[in-house]
Amino acid sequence: MFILSELEDTVKIVPNDFKKDDIAAIVDVLNEKYANKVVQEVGLCICVHDLLHKSEGFILYGDGCSYFKVTFRLVVFRPFIGEVLTGKIKSCSPSGVSVTMGFFDDIIIPSGALQPGSNFDPAENVWVWNYEGEKMFMDVEEPIRFRVLRELFTDTTPTSHRPVAAGRRQSIVDATASSDLAANSTKIPPYSITCTIQEDGLGLLSWWGS
Repeated sequence: MFILSELEDTVKIVPNDFKKDDIAAIVDVLNEKYANKVVQEVGLCICVHDLLHKSEGFILYGDGCSYFKVTFRLVVFRPFIGEVLTGKIKSCSPSGVSVTMGFFDDIIIPSGALQPGSNFDPAENVWVWNYEGEKMFMDVEEPIRFRVLRELFTDTTPTSHRPVAAGRRQSIVDATASSDLAANSTKIPPYSITCTIQEDGLGLLSWWGS
């Protein structure tokens, strides 16, 4: 579930932080930059684990800040494909079940990956597993065990373009840019995980007595 990832960066230390030890100041800056953020093809960064190397600090002319080239390791949330995890149901919809782990919410179990015999109850707004004549409700906040099927990284960096001048016909490029901006405004998660509970032992913990 958690891994160590090695990265390199150049860290800027402002004069107000010169009173700190170099390593402490560097770690503070790195945590502020990376903690609780997604790095593409790396995962959700939790915190700095350790500092492997730092250069001598250098100051740019007319700047006054100190700069260090550093190599460091981050604790990263990135479960491997096939890993079994436990979270809580965040919400249900006809498309599937959304799961949270407290610190990470972008986990989805599609309707096709639920236990066979599951149906969505629009009145209760929950999924129900019909098992041997019994209705097993998948209520919000219930602990649930699931297996990771795949992961998806999405570059959500906003793209800015010049506005179309009044009276000018919108070109194909402008139209594409508008669609791009619209897509970015829908808050697509930068990192999401698709999972399944179509196995014995998976699903609500209460179903299996654990």
